[in-house]
Amino acid sequence: MPPTPETVEVDLITPRHLADAGDPAWITVPLHRACGWSHGNDPLMPRVMLSSPDQKALLRLEPDPDGQWWPLNHAAEADRPAWYASFGARTPVELIAAFTDALTDPAPAASTPSDPYEPLRQSAWQPPAIGADGLVSPNGTAYVQRLGTAQEPGAGFVTASLGPERKPVWQARFGEHTPARLVAAFTTALTDPHPAARTGSLRSLPTRDPDVVTRRTTDALAVHVAAALEKRVHALAARRTVPPTTPGPPRQPPARNSSSR
Repeated sequence: MPPTPETVEVDLITPRHLADAGDPAWITVPLHRACGWSHGNDPLMPRVMLSSPDQKALLRLEPDPDGQWWPLNHAAEADRPAWYASFGARTPVELIAAFTDALTDPAPAASTPSDPYEPLRQSAWQPPAIGADGLVSPNGTAYVQRLGTAQEPGAGFVTASLGPERKPVWQARFGEHTPARLVAAFTTALTDPHPAARTGSLRSLPTRDPDVVTRRTTDALAVHVAAALEKRVHALAARRTVPPTTPGPPRQPPARNSSSR
């Protein structure tokens, strides 16, 4: 008999912003292999540093217990001052990847919202109080504060929190000049109703309260789980592939000068 394909247990977690961080390779590997970001190599330092091909952006993964684990700094350009974004240690990688995917997209979609609040409003996020500046998720576990628009940029925060004391689980921070379309990509991913897939989630979920987090376990083929990152790399690399130009009609050789006798 042929061997039975190996399976692994995969937990599908909703809401995704409370699914814990996930695998950092979901961000770092595509940036390097699909988007051409270079990385330093110092095995003695517990950090990853990736720089964009034009050397204008630097992303660091630093296990800092007192700070943001994912700081990204971008140099000034002709039309925009320098800007930054950073993400806490337990920020789900799917949300950070939405930001970096938008940053590295060579041809941003025209349908991408320019107002970071718009995806939240469409998902029934509401102001926490009358006249308050910000929006809170329907279940009260995520809060977005002071995010600008393309016309009126401004620094902002996205905080996931739990419990009656609103203890922060993670926080994303965006500088005053961070492009609004990138922040909107983050808030769009934040409101995505699809679950986040995790393995070993019982050890890492910020809460096991079924009133807050829904966890559904399923068996998946191990080869499919292992191939998910490779498929992501290929999909992002395909964005940079220039389609071949349609060949035109063959050129005719120049006419020879003929003389009559």
